[in-house]
Amino acid sequence: MKSLQIYFVLSLVISLLSCEDNYKTVTINTPTIQCGMCDMNIKQGLKKIDGIAKSTSDWMGDESERKTVVVYDSEKLDLKTIEETISNLGYQANSKLANTVAYEKRPACCKIGGMDKL
Repeated sequence: MKSLQIYFVLSLVISLLSCEDNYKTVTINTPTIQCGMCDMNIKQGLKKIDGIAKSTSDWMGDESERKTVVVYDSEKLDLKTIEETISNLGYQANSKLANTVAYEKRPACCKIGGMDKL
């Protein structure tokens, strides 16, 4: 429940930061994120794309609660591009499955069940 509260506060802050008309905020289901390193990997990967203003992931809770909130310039890119980028980083993004090659390259803690093995 606490992670859900944090998620909503982060969503509100990100929404407030995106004041320009062409900026949109989207929440992407990312059920395969496992830890803080996953959040960092997604942030760094998205940061490389022109048009991404900010992103943050909530990886706490069960798979249905794991989300990534992205603020982006809708004149430069679209949701499909963001989903493909996250997939190519090795994470599921909405219904877009993780790229299997990228997934295998992720550290053990970033793989499903990996935190249980540490």
